[in-house]
Amino acid sequence: MSDSRLALVVFHTRREDAVNAGMQTCIALVAQGMLAVLTKDLYAELSTFAAKQNEKLPSGSIRILNEDCTLEDLEVVVVLGGDGTILKAAEMVRSSQTPIIGINLGHVGFLAESEREELAEAINRVVQGDYLVTDLLTLDVSVQVDGKEVYSGWALNEATVEKSARERMLEVVVEVDGRPLSSFGCDGIVMSTPTGSTAYAFSAGGPVVWPSVEALLLVPLSAHALFARPLVVNPNSILAVEVMRRSAGVGVLWCDGRRSTELPLGARVEVSRSDKSVRLGRLHSGPFTDRLVRKFSLPVEGWRGPVSDGGAR
Repeated sequence: MSDSRLALVVFHTRREDAVNAGMQTCIALVAQGMLAVLTKDLYAELSTFAAKQNEKLPSGSIRILNEDCTLEDLEVVVVLGGDGTILKAAEMVRSSQTPIIGINLGHVGFLAESEREELAEAINRVVQGDYLVTDLLTLDVSVQVDGKEVYSGWALNEATVEKSARERMLEVVVEVDGRPLSSFGCDGIVMSTPTGSTAYAFSAGGPVVWPSVEALLLVPLSAHALFARPLVVNPNSILAVEVMRRSAGVGVLWCDGRRSTELPLGARVEVSRSDKSVRLGRLHSGPFTDRLVRKFSLPVEGWRGPVSDGGAR
């Protein structure tokens, strides 16, 4: 084993600003005594970009993942991009429980800790080890057909059962903790973690759940039913969605919008809390309320705050 400190760098390959940020991150990490690690594909992408810019990578201090080192050798992962890129990195390193620190180059970027203009400071904090690590709840997801498991996966944000054909409605029955709750036609069902409450579940009308609250969410998509409200249940509950055999079409299961499998008629999807988390490095410890305001540009003009001395205003 080497005593060197290794940081995996992950960036969005189809955005020049992200590739450039990846190069600057590698250079900064090496300059401060860490070794930068890249996947083989990202190293090729970065080398091509550097050549076009007439710049040189610190090649002697860059390692290739799974050739020069393993996931278990990594100290931290630095991700440059939006939430999609962070989800990609989480998929790569969840098994090794390596903490992830995101630098937002996208739009809202709820999982990211810093913005592009804070890149240098963020790298300094990474090198100094000046960050807190929080464990994010994840989901175990399984699909059963005729009593046999045909798929197993996981999700950080959400597992979504959706119709596979735009013109056909999906008929489902929803179950919570082994008991049927309701059946209806819909476009789909989102089963989400608190982390995912600001992602797909949010756009579908689900509640925002504070990170300190452990819970699972179930949010119907365009349901044709009198009772089809978003649900917030115990984090240890088991949610299930069955694609009814009378459904007009088959469905598809998506995990974090990245991994999918077809759901034939009669398929059963079960979602529960996973024993394995995703570890996220936090550079800022401010209230989640402030994060919501900043990320969604919420209007707070006119707020006066509590009266500190207890007197009337």
